[in-house]
Amino acid sequence: MTELARVGLFADLTGETLGKLAERMQRKEVTSGTVLVHEGEPGDRFFVLLSGLAGVSQSGLGERRVLKAGAFFGEVALAMGVPRTATVTAMTPCVVASCDEATFDELLRPLFADDGDTPAAA
Repeated sequence: MTELARVGLFADLTGETLGKLAERMQRKEVTSGTVLVHEGEPGDRFFVLLSGLAGVSQSGLGERRVLKAGAFFGEVALAMGVPRTATVTAMTPCVVASCDEATFDELLRPLFADDGDTPAAA
């Protein structure tokens, strides 16, 4: 829960909601080169990068950006019901936390409603 509390996206969540999210998220350590999501595949999880660096790429466009700790991805596929819009690959050893679509819908979807921000990726 402490790691999640440091993520800017979650700043406005109540302690109760953050606690529920922490219980439902799966924490995973991955090695450099691990593909976390593949462009074009169905999206079934939302991710938060807790440590490390990950690269975002899109077919035809190549490398698009580098994600740092605190960044999130996977919301586009879940929120819009479309396939993954990018591939995200660990550039260094990373720690990621992820939740399933039901948890995203229940606890996180309101964070993406009419915020006017451009989605991160995937």
